[in-house]
Amino acid sequence: MDHELSEKAPTIQDVARIAKVSTATVSRALSRPERVTEATRERVSEAVRVTGYTLNQSARSLRLQSARTILVALPDIGNPFFSTILDAIEREAARRGYGVLVANRFARGDTDPLRDYFLSNRADGLLLLDGSIDRAQLEALTRAPTSLPLIVACEAIADAPFHTVRTDNAYAAEQATRHLLRLGHSRIGHIKGPAGNVLTAEREAGFLAALCSAGAEIRAEWVLHGGFSMDDGARAARTMLDLQERPTAIFATNDEAAIGFISEIARSGLICPRDMSVIGFDDLGIAEHFLPPLTTMRQPREALGRLAAEALIDLIEGAPGKRVPRQFVLSSQLIVRGSTAPPRPR
Repeated sequence: MDHELSEKAPTIQDVARIAKVSTATVSRALSRPERVTEATRERVSEAVRVTGYTLNQSARSLRLQSARTILVALPDIGNPFFSTILDAIEREAARRGYGVLVANRFARGDTDPLRDYFLSNRADGLLLLDGSIDRAQLEALTRAPTSLPLIVACEAIADAPFHTVRTDNAYAAEQATRHLLRLGHSRIGHIKGPAGNVLTAEREAGFLAALCSAGAEIRAEWVLHGGFSMDDGARAARTMLDLQERPTAIFATNDEAAIGFISEIARSGLICPRDMSVIGFDDLGIAEHFLPPLTTMRQPREALGRLAAEALIDLIEGAPGKRVPRQFVLSSQLIVRGSTAPPRPR
């Protein structure tokens, strides 16, 4: 097979010409290899190797092998939020006879590392816990001939046609804010998550919806730019401390930001909840043991991980009669602890 190939990207016609079969046969060999003879599969596989057609996506299909492994892609493996989810994923995968690979910060706009895991037969499907990945690139991977089985969990990608397992972040944020309103707070601020993150937008939307519904004042300077880390919460606290008029309560985008915020205002002599109530989001392990114990919205992280792994493996196996959720939305639970209280009389 020493035919000259064009310098352009190889096409299915190049594969068909070298394998001496029709393009229809090549397509059938790539998408339904069990429907062609072994000799034809070998010829097409060799032609794919020679041409480099679609980065050898098709060669994987021709091997008719399964890695019995799923790939879990995380935005930040150091974030304790993911530990319970990962544990649940691994337990459900093991129950179904699958192993788990973890990719940390694997993308940021580049899905080539993801493609490599899949095409090298190291993984059979992707469980994506990072909503910042480019939608168009993911859609390309889910189409033939790659047809990557994909479940998006935790961070949904807006309007994308992917199976999703997540919590209702906007509604949970609304419930968190309503808790502060019920306590009697009308001057309520918010620590936002990182810019461009879907969770940031959803939780801010829930916060604003609760204030609007209650007719409470919305002050732009009380919506503080932050992030998901304790350092982000501390920075938001320093910004808030510089304000002439301060809120009496804060809804933080997650527990880490809430804890960083509480610690930083304590350095300035403010006591939570006497001087300022704070509610978080997630219910991390530290939330119950922090001083004061943190009021928060508990996400069902174990259920998220288990259902996401179950849904992905169902997709991989194409199990008949098993419903793979297109939008599986779980509820969060308000956990009231010591970091929230009625405001002090003015």
